[in-house]
Amino acid sequence: MEKSADIAARRPLKSRASAWAGWLSRLFVRSGASANLISVFSVIFSLAAGCVLGCVGTGLLSHPWLLTAAVLIQMRLVCNLMDGMVAIEGGKKSATGDLFNEVPDRIADVAILAGFGLCAFCQPWGIHLGWLAASLAVMTAYIRMQGAVLTGKHDFRGPMAKPQRMALVTAACVVGAFLPNAFDWFFWALAVMVPGEIITVCRRLCGISKILKAKP
Repeated sequence: MEKSADIAARRPLKSRASAWAGWLSRLFVRSGASANLISVFSVIFSLAAGCVLGCVGTGLLSHPWLLTAAVLIQMRLVCNLMDGMVAIEGGKKSATGDLFNEVPDRIADVAILAGFGLCAFCQPWGIHLGWLAASLAVMTAYIRMQGAVLTGKHDFRGPMAKPQRMALVTAACVVGAFLPNAFDWFFWALAVMVPGEIITVCRRLCGISKILKAKP
């Protein structure tokens, strides 16, 4: 029953079944790395990505550094994948695993999206959109967790869940790295992300409400 509950609480990802993910998770297990330590590293990568984005946006670093930010963001996602695989498939789940699985993700979302907003600071409301996107990212996760408490099910629906948000940010970083004058793209990426997050919040709330109303 505990194994089934763990699986139900995980975001469905095709990459989890890939050969490289299986090889890497086994490597972490053999090395003795804990799932919690991997979660901590996801925060380190995210803070570094946020700092790079902020420095590029304010002119302290040149635009090619955006490729570094893109790599760091993807490393964050790899850590997010590996901590769960090490914990569940690797049999290294700990009493504090759920705490380390959720809290670092919220720090990571805020660090990356706030930094992303600084890349759009030349546009009206660019920084504000960045912080709004970060706040809504935390809200989507809060609603998912609250729904899990009330219904026993995690709702990972989008259209702007974590994988979609990070894909959009990564794409903007790659474009910005090769097109120095493409900083408008950061603003428009946020302009797409924020409404998408609002829709995500509404869809999850409606889904949870529907399940609760159907209960006898």
